[in-house]
Amino acid sequence: MKLTDASLSNRVAVMVAIILVAIFGYISLNRLPIQMAPNVERPTINISTSWPGAAPEEVESEILELQENVFRGMPGVERMSATASYSSASIDMEFDADVDMQRALLEVINRLNQVPAYPVDANEPTLRIGGRSFANAIAWFAIRPTEDNQRPIVTYQDFINDSVLPKLEQINGVSSANAVGGRAYEVRISYDPYQAAALGVDLTRLAAVGGNFSNTSMGTKDVGKRKYTMRFESKYDYQALADYVIDWREGRPVYLKDIATIDVVMQDPSGMILQNGGPSIAANIIPEAGVNLLDLMDDIKLKVIELQETVFTPAGLTITQVYDESIYTNGSIDMVRNNLVLGMLLAIFILWAFLRKKIPALIVALAIPICLMGAFIMLDAFGRTLNIISLAGLAFATGMVLDAAIVVLENIIRHREMGKSAEEAAKIGSQQVWGALLAST
Repeated sequence: MKLTDASLSNRVAVMVAIILVAIFGYISLNRLPIQMAPNVERPTINISTSWPGAAPEEVESEILELQENVFRGMPGVERMSATASYSSASIDMEFDADVDMQRALLEVINRLNQVPAYPVDANEPTLRIGGRSFANAIAWFAIRPTEDNQRPIVTYQDFINDSVLPKLEQINGVSSANAVGGRAYEVRISYDPYQAAALGVDLTRLAAVGGNFSNTSMGTKDVGKRKYTMRFESKYDYQALADYVIDWREGRPVYLKDIATIDVVMQDPSGMILQNGGPSIAANIIPEAGVNLLDLMDDIKLKVIELQETVFTPAGLTITQVYDESIYTNGSIDMVRNNLVLGMLLAIFILWAFLRKKIPALIVALAIPICLMGAFIMLDAFGRTLNIISLAGLAFATGMVLDAAIVVLENIIRHREMGKSAEEAAKIGSQQVWGALLAST
């Protein structure tokens, strides 16, 4: 066999190749992302739009149908599903595996800008790469007040959104961080219908009030050799909303305060989260695709310790991790890895027990890690992860390599016992069995 002849005549080159495989295999092993299972999900973009107080039928007709129309015929989309629920609309777009998600995200944004108009009190759509907020969360935290803090935990939603989540999202490898269970503050305008009727204010004008409080670009204006950017500023501070002019009656303005009261209140509760029987706010972390789960979890824990000292303790809060996916990942990977090592040791021991020769057993023992290092190089080159599936495959392949090494080694030893030289025995012994080994593999 030419490969055997080349190896026997270039022993130094073979040794150098083995050393290089061992070195680069070790480097690749440290570079491989570690996960619980391989990532088999299609690339997904989720579009969420909230419309407070709207029924599912209204959400479907006024939001979802408009968005679906602009997304129709979008290239690269494998599947699109839409869900209309009370006060919210959601669209999940699954793309082909080879689609550039950054380009796809830009295309989605461009098409969303083509939607004619949303209802006045509907919020702007939010986009997320990788599905919905609770999918694929690797860590959950419970945030609760300390014993001497009597302030309700639900009032901390805005504080957590502004002071905690941005810091968690700064961690390298974190796609997004989310918090649920609290109640954010909102500006609530409560109209007096009798006063509005007495002043003759049309209800359609009242419905349009919320849509008027935003700054709008008005394009540019050429004046001589200069070009000026024009902008219509109508964004009000909530304290100044009371003096907003709704209409005119007999030359006198009708202010918003004449027919409505303006308050900053918490949003109506839509649910409750309890941790050990006490109310709390739950926060989760969504990782980016292909990150090393164990390294990422270490960074998250360090950041949480820092936040506890600098943010939560001064605010009278505590944070407790209630779910850690790295625990299950470590346990599963350790089990497969231990079984792999135990199988290798048992096979080498049995081989030594039958042959009663140290050198042949050592040769087989070295063949296994060298082959594994080569496998790690290929996994790294093709962007794969180290998970229970890939480790199980390596364990199965190790058994095949071990069987082949034992068959070749025993045949070489047989020729050595017949009086042939080491080189001749290696050449003839491998040539006699390679075909059978290839067929069995």
